[in-house]
Amino acid sequence: MLILHKNNNINGLMEADAIIIGAGACGLMCAVQAGYLGKRVILLEKSDKPGAKILISGGGRCNYTNLFASDEQFISNNKHFSKSAFTQWTVEDTISFFETYGISGKEKTLGQLFPDGKNAKDIVAAFTEICSDFGQQIICDAQVTDIEQTADGFSVSFDKGNKSKTLKAPKLVIATGGLPIPKMGATDFALRFARKHGLNIIETAPALVPLTITGKDEDWYAALSGNSVFSEVSNDRISFEENILFTHWGLSGPAILQISSYWRRGESINIDLLPKQSILELIEEERKFNGKLLLSTLLNRYYPKKFTDAMGKFLPVEKQVAALTKTELETIQQTIHFFKVKPAGDKGYDKAEVMRGGIDTNELSSKTLECKSIPGLYFGGECVDVTGWLGGYNFQWAWANGYVIAQNI
Repeated sequence: MLILHKNNNINGLMEADAIIIGAGACGLMCAVQAGYLGKRVILLEKSDKPGAKILISGGGRCNYTNLFASDEQFISNNKHFSKSAFTQWTVEDTISFFETYGISGKEKTLGQLFPDGKNAKDIVAAFTEICSDFGQQIICDAQVTDIEQTADGFSVSFDKGNKSKTLKAPKLVIATGGLPIPKMGATDFALRFARKHGLNIIETAPALVPLTITGKDEDWYAALSGNSVFSEVSNDRISFEENILFTHWGLSGPAILQISSYWRRGESINIDLLPKQSILELIEEERKFNGKLLLSTLLNRYYPKKFTDAMGKFLPVEKQVAALTKTELETIQQTIHFFKVKPAGDKGYDKAEVMRGGIDTNELSSKTLECKSIPGLYFGGECVDVTGWLGGYNFQWAWANGYVIAQNI
């Protein structure tokens, strides 16, 4: 029997099949899917409202899935681990689920789906309303203080206000997210609990995060703050074609956020500033018909003027294309298509979209997400060593986890 809160007051007793710690994307989906199966759960949420990270995602618009999501867009020490979850809960399942509750998807770019005419608040509202319909309890402002494994399940102690309470249930789900955005209540709760119980943790780091530039080029990047350029950003492992954004601390934008998940300190990245065309072919074409054209005028067709002006540090932008020497053409080719950058670091968890690394997938069943060494315990979402690309992939992972766990609690 469990002591529950409703509207900050003790509401009486009821039985529950599981306690879910964390009312984020994974936890909410798990509660809803459990409700469909006639299972009763209690969600304990540290923040003052459920779905805090959902609410700020995509600038409040919530890119809730991606049409192209598969196990191929995820980073993990075990690249096959996510396959089972994505087989059990597909992108089509996500789309159908939200459509059932009046939220249709609209593709913005590269398969990214956003609620058409709605936003992140509507996503969270759908979950909370369904939880209410099923009688699932969400207790916010609940600070979990202790978890004990018992003969018949788990005992979870938590503080709410100036009161301490203890709940018991046969199954426990930890879906407390990762370390990014501390101001939204992110903590290392899942990682600390896992370490305490001897589970292996894959080294964590900020991912989908802006990269910083220091040293002699710092002022050059800062002066270009606000300029965006479509580029191909790559290293020896992967490449992405999207915009890069110059900032007063270095580089951001979709392509930079994507490559940051594959970048390690001390490494350089390559930026092709004109990935769809050849700068030398463009110059050669102009030489045939308009050799007096300045290189800067040609570059202004493809870049903001401020960026072209800044490229004068590296290129003879005020020289006519017909007068460019072989050495200068080689420099132009190298600079435009092989612009090397060696970031000093990243902006840390405060600016990161997600966390890379986490609880080793070898500790979990890929089919159920149950902890192999602690029966009845499940981990889901960002705290697990599965990290998706930018563009709705991490939400798809969270929804799939919630579904899978709900089938097994």
